[in-house]
Amino acid sequence: MLIKRIGYFLIGVSISSVGVYFFWQKKKATFDYGMDSRTLKSIRIKKRVFSDDAKRVMLNSDIDSTAISTILYTGDVDFGKSNPRKKPCAEYYINGNKDLENVSLYVSRCDSISTIEKIIIE
Repeated sequence: MLIKRIGYFLIGVSISSVGVYFFWQKKKATFDYGMDSRTLKSIRIKKRVFSDDAKRVMLNSDIDSTAISTILYTGDVDFGKSNPRKKPCAEYYINGNKDLENVSLYVSRCDSISTIEKIIIE
């Protein structure tokens, strides 16, 4: 009798897990709980503006807005080089990963706008 109940329980949990997986996948929900993830998400959701210096670097190199977006999704925030408590706009130094590991961004995040201040190519 106990084995039968455990079997029903496991079948129910399995079916529910599959349903929840597909439900969350269709909603395109993200789980940004880490410091890097929260910071990058807060930069991504704001209006993005490029400084004149950043535009110049983009014109002179193979960096485009798609590469910047990729860094803002997959990059690592270097909090040692950042100034997150600066008022009125926090400043973050973001390193690229994989194919863009030689590209870093210096971003200023204000209340409603994120400005790509510098693009550093090493």
